[in-house]
Amino acid sequence: MRKIIIYGSYYNTCKKYAEKLGQITNIPVISYEEIKDINEYDYIIYLGALYAGGMLGLSKTFKKIKNIDNKNIIIVSVGLADPKDSENCINIRNNIKKQINLAIYNKAKIFHLRGGIDYAKLKFSHKILMKLLYNHIKKIPLNKQSAENLAMIETYNKKVDFIDFNSLNQIIENI
Repeated sequence: MRKIIIYGSYYNTCKKYAEKLGQITNIPVISYEEIKDINEYDYIIYLGALYAGGMLGLSKTFKKIKNIDNKNIIIVSVGLADPKDSENCINIRNNIKKQINLAIYNKAKIFHLRGGIDYAKLKFSHKILMKLLYNHIKKIPLNKQSAENLAMIETYNKKVDFIDFNSLNQIIENI
């Protein structure tokens, strides 16, 4: 059975998780931008960073699959939102569902990991988007704020790192 770990990461948090998972499992790791033929793999583990509600590279990667019948698929989101909050997980899953074929979504095992952010390292365009989002959610009354919004407000313009390699154990158990 041929296995591959594919990741989509702008600022390397997701890449760190993918590389650690690859090191522990001895499964090759590759960026979604470099994958040639996803169809040659039977077991696909995709780790994608969350940006603006979507997972980086997810749709581009999975639209290349021709037949999912004999495939094992694990999708792992990596973002600032706390995966222990069920509302966050529901929102992430709904966004994943919008990005990939429903058959792939239904077949996949989905996990969520917490990442990090360093505003000092963001590209200018990402800084602008985050500022616009921050200004928008700050106007929402406190009693109507989601946990995801509150986390964004709390971490805005800071460097935070929630990487926890022990959280990979749930994925390793499924592999």
